[in-house]
Amino acid sequence: MNAIDLLKADHDKVEELFKQVEASDKGKHEALFRKIDAALEPHAHIEETIFYPKMIADGNEELQAIVKEGIEEHRQMKMFLKEIAALTADVDKFEAKLKVLIEDTRHHVKEEQGEMFPKVKKQFSSEILEELGASMEAEKKKFQQAQAAKG
Repeated sequence: MNAIDLLKADHDKVEELFKQVEASDKGKHEALFRKIDAALEPHAHIEETIFYPKMIADGNEELQAIVKEGIEEHRQMKMFLKEIAALTADVDKFEAKLKVLIEDTRHHVKEEQGEMFPKVKKQFSSEILEELGASMEAEKKKFQQAQAAKG
């Protein structure tokens, strides 16, 4: 699977979880948040360790700027994930931060898919995107296994 298709599949999975949050009552949100966290962490990891560095190293200035913004958005999302995980007893704060996480993540995905990915497709060959995708899939499995081992 090429890198962009892999990332889009992750985006779709997370969006489905967001829709489940929006369609369910608050009592189900903590369990759904755990699934969202479990989906976002490996996704961010493979973007930050494989995809983004390649775009910064070999992309043009415009692509590099978008990627650097994406890195900053990841930092904010990770902060929110940690804060939300620590707030499960405070339902009101948990719900407020979860809502902001969903909004911020949707904004990030929209920028990636609407601005970054079209530039990536123009600047990188399908062979390079396939190689990146294979590396990202392998790293994602490794990361998820390490997370599972932590418990």
